[in-house]
Amino acid sequence: MLAETICSAVSAAGLGIAAITAYRRRFLAATRIAAYSLVPVGLVMTGVVAWVTDIAFKPSVWIGFGLLASAWLLLVTTRAVERRGGGTRKERRAARAASRDSAVAPAASAPLPAPGAAAAAPQSEGRPAKKRQAAAGDDFSDIEAILKKHGI
Repeated sequence: MLAETICSAVSAAGLGIAAITAYRRRFLAATRIAAYSLVPVGLVMTGVVAWVTDIAFKPSVWIGFGLLASAWLLLVTTRAVERRGGGTRKERRAARAASRDSAVAPAASAPLPAPGAAAAAPQSEGRPAKKRQAAAGDDFSDIEAILKKHGI
C-alpha cells in the first residue's frame, strides 16, 4: 500500500513538472517528462510493484537468492580448479583413456636416460659417428648460406 502511494505521488509530481515545462513552451521536453512520470503508475497497475515488494520483504526469497549465489560460486570454483589441473578437455580425456588401457607400450617400460645423455640418444640410433658429424656440418652450412644470402 505504501509503495503504491509513493508511486502515485511521484507520477503526480512528474506530471506537474511536465505541465510547467509545457507552459514555458518546451513541448518536447514536457512530453518526455510526462512519459517518465507515467512509468511508476503503470508499474503499480501491472502488479510489478507488488511483486517487487513481495520479493524484497520475504526472507524465503532472500534464502533462495543465497542458494542461487552459492550454486553459482560452486560452479565457478570447480571450473577454476579444473582449468588449473592443466591441459584442455581433449588432453585430459586422452590421458584418462590412455590410463585405462591395460597394455603398456614397449618404450614406456624402458628406463629414462640421464639428463646429459638425452641430447645424444636420438643421434645414436642407427648412424655411425662420422655421418653424424657430417650431418651436423651440413646443417650449419645451410644456416650459413641462409645468413649470407640475407647479408648477415
